[in-house]
Amino acid sequence: MKANVLHEPAAIDDNPLEFIDVAIPQPGPDELLVKISACGVCHTDLHVVEGDLPDTKLPVIPGHEIVGTIEAVGENVKEHIVGERVGIFWLHDADETCQYCKMRLENLCPNAHWTGYTAHGGYAEYIVIPANFVVPIPDAFDDVHAAPLLCAGVVGYRSLRLSDLQPGEKLGIYGFGASGHLMIQVANHWHCEVYVFTRSKEHQQHARELGAVWVGDARDEPPHKLDRSIIFAPAGWIVPLALGHLRKAGTLCINAIHMSDLPAMPYHLLWEERTIRSVANVTRNDAAEFLQVAAEIPIQVDIETFHFSQANEVLKKVKASEINGAAVLTMS
Repeated sequence: MKANVLHEPAAIDDNPLEFIDVAIPQPGPDELLVKISACGVCHTDLHVVEGDLPDTKLPVIPGHEIVGTIEAVGENVKEHIVGERVGIFWLHDADETCQYCKMRLENLCPNAHWTGYTAHGGYAEYIVIPANFVVPIPDAFDDVHAAPLLCAGVVGYRSLRLSDLQPGEKLGIYGFGASGHLMIQVANHWHCEVYVFTRSKEHQQHARELGAVWVGDARDEPPHKLDRSIIFAPAGWIVPLALGHLRKAGTLCINAIHMSDLPAMPYHLLWEERTIRSVANVTRNDAAEFLQVAAEIPIQVDIETFHFSQANEVLKKVKASEINGAAVLTMS
């Protein structure tokens, strides 16, 4: 099969992904072989490729927003059949026995593996995945529009839940890429007002088109104090600015697997019971619940599609914020 393989992390301008032939993996007794039709491109993929994340399994095939059909099932698998359409997301597996798994926090499992990071991912024609770590794809979405839902959507949805956003509240979104353009639609569905902070004029216009009541730069003061905010941009300097825009007892969620250092800031920004929460990975329940919500709305997924042989070039576009919505690699 053809695959984009990372042998050694490097700056994306150096084209570190090699588009080469590798053997088709074979499923074990409890696994599935999935033929991939589409894989979304996430900013986390860029962090993997450029070496921002520790302990990457090398060589590795990146990508963790995967839609495909089951090609073969392991001998112990009873709940899935050949030809079934499934989604594969960031959580590749968890031990299901540790204290975190027992607390339904499998996203914090110390023995978990992560698709496209510590296990092979979706920038390829096939993938093997444990059978109980896939999710069904709602009929409301075709493959290319479903793919971004599996990370940008799922982890964005976890951020909304951890922010304690309530219907009718004011939500700030910092950074308006793949996650931002999906979560504004969930927030609007919950009758919330959304305030979007992004430098890109194209992204600002996109936010307006999707119902933002106000747009500006992170340094701009919104017209109202915000109840909850989510930072999707991996820029630590935004944190004190976002705290300054929050009301008393408001919550700031940081949705970034890698972020530049937070600057020193005065305590009064955090005082008055404001909360900062990080968002770490996702659970199977996040994926299943969000896909159901997405189909009910139904969410509009704005995408740009590329052949998977163009992975290096697409990641360059992601780094330069040149994608409106989400980038998706197709294998046909």
